[in-house]
Amino acid sequence: MIPFANTWPYETIGQDVYVQECPFCQTANVMLRMKKDELQEIRDGRKKLLIFPCCHNKMTVVDNDNDYLLSDRPVRSKRK
Repeated sequence: MIPFANTWPYETIGQDVYVQECPFCQTANVMLRMKKDELQEIRDGRKKLLIFPCCHNKMTVVDNDNDYLLSDRPVRSKRK
């Protein structure tokens, strides 16, 4: 079972991949340095080191589906 704490939602617009909010610094509407074609490569087993352009924090993406990126570590905080 995939731990929900290791997931982060994403969107695609054209060939670009965005997150609505950075999981580290909470910057809104961040365009990732990843293209839509790379999502299939990740699904096929290739890992991707993703460096967020807003704060330069890192996340290793190990899998994805149509809605979420799966990280190798928790990226969701327990914010209230």
